[in-house]
Amino acid sequence: MHEVRDCETRTTKPTFSVLGVRVFGIQIDDTVAQMESWIRTCERGRFIAFTGMHGVSEAQQDPHLRDILNTADLVVPDGMPLVWLARLHGIALKRRVYGPELMETFCRETGSRYRHFFYGGASGVAQRLAQSLQERFGITVAGTYTPPFRALTEEEEREVAVRVQDTAPDVLWVGLSTPKQERWMNEHRCRLAVPVMLGVGAAFDLNCGRLRRAPEWMRENGLEWLFRLLVEPRRLWRRYLITIPNSFWSVLLELLRLRKLVSGDKMRSEIRRPEKTT
Repeated sequence: MHEVRDCETRTTKPTFSVLGVRVFGIQIDDTVAQMESWIRTCERGRFIAFTGMHGVSEAQQDPHLRDILNTADLVVPDGMPLVWLARLHGIALKRRVYGPELMETFCRETGSRYRHFFYGGASGVAQRLAQSLQERFGITVAGTYTPPFRALTEEEEREVAVRVQDTAPDVLWVGLSTPKQERWMNEHRCRLAVPVMLGVGAAFDLNCGRLRRAPEWMRENGLEWLFRLLVEPRRLWRRYLITIPNSFWSVLLELLRLRKLVSGDKMRSEIRRPEKTT
């Protein structure tokens, strides 16, 4: 377990590593408090990545994505396997930082205090999400934008940047799915004068009602993947049946090597070397 000190809030957050990806031992209330701190102190270009085993798995195939995650201001454990791994590293996390829940919690607790921009989702989803959150929590919507499925041209990128800047949001919610949203936030963190960006992926669809959430007992016991696989088998079968299981084997090997290393160091400290004789 490592610790990262945040100079703005004078707090110390524990971190742990999973296959080279640094994850913060943090909960939803801590994340909300950190977001508000960045907004109050007029920070710019901060971004938060919500990562489960899918994100960790993608980072194994893409070293650049791993670098992006490790330079994010927060990588929060959006998955029960990461919560369990945190506990193995001595960090007593109670729950995951579930993206849809974090979005609702932040909007409920802050109301109209901040300006929100929603970037991403399928056609019409960002608008539906913004309207739903506005009606439920009274948030101030700065704007929405649904990018085309293809890559944007340089001219389009500039237009989007100007559009976001003109609306002056405090929070930019990004729903492009992993790893696209992490790459986008990393590329735009210095181009957009926005205090906080969050890559929340499926939270766009879940919080506007386009997709059903898994039952709470499945979400809290590491079974959301099964629910999502049953709902979207064609899109998600490779992720949940091949990519992530392969990474679990790598995690197991990493844990075994760590345990072996710790045991070996302990044994070496207990064994005294024989004195040299002449």
